[in-house]
Amino acid sequence: MPPPHEISARPLDPRLLQLSGISRASVEAHHRLYQGYVAKRNEILGALDGVDLGTANQVYSHLRALKVDLTFAIGGIKNHELYFAHLGGEGGDPSGAFRALVERDFGSVESWRADLRATAIAARGWAWTAFDWDERRLFNYLGDAQNTFPVWNATPLVALDVYEHAYFLDYQTDRASYVDAFFENLDWNVVNGWIASYSIPV
Repeated sequence: MPPPHEISARPLDPRLLQLSGISRASVEAHHRLYQGYVAKRNEILGALDGVDLGTANQVYSHLRALKVDLTFAIGGIKNHELYFAHLGGEGGDPSGAFRALVERDFGSVESWRADLRATAIAARGWAWTAFDWDERRLFNYLGDAQNTFPVWNATPLVALDVYEHAYFLDYQTDRASYVDAFFENLDWNVVNGWIASYSIPV
């Protein structure tokens, strides 16, 4: 029986092996990387069980190193679970509640897509469309690492991985073409399901 702090990686959805413009080999390698984040999260939490709290120090300490790397591992898990969950659809323009939010907050689907695409090109790690609960609107946020989250109290609805591991097998350094392929594989039913489950006001 695994220790109580351990979790398991989510299985790879077979739909992701048939994406348009993103190869099976790329998806399988990407999923293995996600599994690595899960394994490291479990390992770090196990190490924290016995860490000496009395040695904590902001310059360097075992506790600090473990806590920093835990945020990186957990960020890698959460970001990738969002990413994989909303791929496998027919892409195209968003529909339903998400489209309504986009048109309200960006003026048009074209403006939202252009802004998210540019955000993804500018990012070193991730680009997200998230609903900010304080401002009650969508924003496109940029993140340079797994543990540089957008902002507190914002719910991501689109998660675009732009680390090189997401596209290098298929596109080498042509990130823009990968971003275009990403848009063509989004499942808007999943995104609209999240909006409903979180009771995001439209």
